[in-house]
Amino acid sequence: METLRQSGSIVINRSPEDLYDLVADVTRMGDWSPVCKACRWDEGAGPRVGAMFTGRNVVPERTWETRSEVVAADRGREFAWVVVEPPTRARWGYSFTAVDGGTEVTETWDLPPEGSAFFENVFGATAPEEIGNRSEGAKQGIGETLAAIKTAAEA
Repeated sequence: METLRQSGSIVINRSPEDLYDLVADVTRMGDWSPVCKACRWDEGAGPRVGAMFTGRNVVPERTWETRSEVVAADRGREFAWVVVEPPTRARWGYSFTAVDGGTEVTETWDLPPEGSAFFENVFGATAPEEIGNRSEGAKQGIGETLAAIKTAAEA
């Protein structure tokens, strides 16, 4: 089993540090994401490696919460987290690269083999469909999220 990956990039007319600050404030994610409608830091947490936060996700079929751990917090370069509850180990990340006209922001979603195994344990025979839905949702959501971040950052 291999890691599944979806990613997309956009150029935004702001500095890498400005965009990092925007994205690393996970409480703003609900402003941009088509699925994640709200995030809150655990008490005393913030955008640093090891910090935990809870996200509330909504799709027409259901609403659920996840807990995530920040695994990369390098201002102006990368911000990323891994979903630990439920233990899908899905990794969401943003990288920031200075380019002519601003910063190229790349959003990436990775589902490692242990994440696929989690879905197989939970969904059994329908796991491939569930994993495919998650992958396609990530692909579509990345484009929407990046466009919304660009709109907010350039306003």
